[in-house]
Amino acid sequence: MADKRDVDARRGPGAPPPVVEDLRRRIDVIDDQLMKLLNSRSACAVEIGRVKRHLGIAVYQPDREAWILERAEANNPGPLDSGAVRRVFERVIDESRRLERLAQEAEEAGQASAAPPPEREGE
Repeated sequence: MADKRDVDARRGPGAPPPVVEDLRRRIDVIDDQLMKLLNSRSACAVEIGRVKRHLGIAVYQPDREAWILERAEANNPGPLDSGAVRRVFERVIDESRRLERLAQEAEEAGQASAAPPPEREGE
């Protein structure tokens, strides 16, 4: 019967143990899920910004952001501490705001190009 050192030697020097490889594969799957969720959340935020602009509502609402951060911290089961959860969500919110701003700029540029050119004097 081969002992553990023989199996590790066949895998090559410096190769991580199988348990590490299994955990890394699990992290890869979770990362893929996070990517889909973050992109879905971002798409919702961009659409909310568009609707707010259309309705004339302020896009930036600090009370809502504070509520999101408080909720994230309160619902955190760990092992991340509250500060880490807050920082992650602050970053997600910052990126959402950036995407909203880019969407607004694109929307305004599209409207500007769709509008007739301004009349020039003498024409």
